[in-house]
Amino acid sequence: MENIPVEKNKEYIVDIIDNGFEGEGIAKIDGYTIFINGGIKGEKCKILIVKVTKSHGYGKLIDIIEKSKYRVEADCTTYKRCGGCNLRHIEYNKTLEMKRDVVQNLVNKALENKITVNNTIGMEKPYYYRNKAQYPFGINKNGDKVFGIYAKRTHEIIEIDDCKIQNPISEKMAREVLEFVRENNISIYNEETGKGLVRHLIVKVGIKTNEVMCVIVLNGEKFEKEQEFVNILLEKFNKDNKNEFKIKTIVKNINTKNSNVILGDKNIVLYGDGYINDKLGKYIFKISPMSFYQTNPVQTEILYNKAIEAAKLKKSDVVLDLYCGIGTIGIYASSLVNKVYGIEIVEQAIEDAKENARINNIENIKFRCGAVENILEDLIKEENIIPNIVFVDPPRRGLDKNTVDNILKLKPEKVIYISCNPATMVRDINMMEAEYDVKEIQPVDMFPYTSHVECVAVLEL
Repeated sequence: MENIPVEKNKEYIVDIIDNGFEGEGIAKIDGYTIFINGGIKGEKCKILIVKVTKSHGYGKLIDIIEKSKYRVEADCTTYKRCGGCNLRHIEYNKTLEMKRDVVQNLVNKALENKITVNNTIGMEKPYYYRNKAQYPFGINKNGDKVFGIYAKRTHEIIEIDDCKIQNPISEKMAREVLEFVRENNISIYNEETGKGLVRHLIVKVGIKTNEVMCVIVLNGEKFEKEQEFVNILLEKFNKDNKNEFKIKTIVKNINTKNSNVILGDKNIVLYGDGYINDKLGKYIFKISPMSFYQTNPVQTEILYNKAIEAAKLKKSDVVLDLYCGIGTIGIYASSLVNKVYGIEIVEQAIEDAKENARINNIENIKFRCGAVENILEDLIKEENIIPNIVFVDPPRRGLDKNTVDNILKLKPEKVIYISCNPATMVRDINMMEAEYDVKEIQPVDMFPYTSHVECVAVLEL
């Protein structure tokens, strides 16, 4: 590796000239790029080089010689080791600005139309916002049973104390479960040997309904103390009226696969009916152990309202909702339009979507299960429709080429693109720019203090 101006395990003093799209600091030494976690643009730092490649290196922050005025003391004891947040060392409003800049830079690089991205819509109280927690159980270095969160890029469990982004009820429940596991000497799953019983605890919370679902993931069906387990949780959380949250259902999930997928395919309901409800806007949504539901419902309402407002829907519109999940955005739009058709590949999600339409008495919505590229044409032929508005809310990898081609063939008046990954969103919009004008891109802070940013983009023919 000749001509690389830095050496591994040596210290250097650098200026942080920018922040990358995951919030990392960027410095240059003789034109060679170095990424430094925890550095903020404008700071002068002492770093230790920990990794070197031909094109770039990685540095570890040793000392901050000149501090940014946006630097704050992280309010979390496990912040440096846990991978849950990565921007807690930066003032909140500054993180919103950084997220907007990430989207703007992508637009400037990839789009013909260098539209000015709107300022990120922040969260009024950016704390304790996650309504779903997944805690792995394990054994720590002293041989004690613990729960927590995996450390960045490893499977070492970090024990947590007052996580600032999870709903506090989740941690309380996990503590009770841990206590129960310790007292009853129940075995903990070991990834290396594939032995042991308790793998994960998942807690889902309906923040508007105060209903809680507790899912214990086990490596096998046999759980001798399950009735006691249920009784203790109900005793602790449902008897005592001081808790606003009530357990509505307790489920055991069986996962005997030796993989890092959290949930197995089989659910056995131990208490309640196996699901909880929550409200988004004026609509009720049913959430089952397997179904995807937005993790920050407070910001989801803002995001959806923004998407619907931007679409300027009218009574004659026929809406196509691609990657519709459990039907949230389609149901949200249904009262303003003539007809909604939702398409989604996950069968359980489609079952939930149909059920959600039924619960909310929505007559003008239909859901179909399948891959968009396979069933879109059939749907249009069978229903004899010409959708004039298309909503897409794809996974992180964005739209596939077939779906983009299908949209371009359909030529709807408007495409409303909801995205959890601005890089793939901008790539996809670029493929549609010959036919569509980008009218607006609105970032929304769905996951405060993390580097994720959600966007709504409005495209018109």
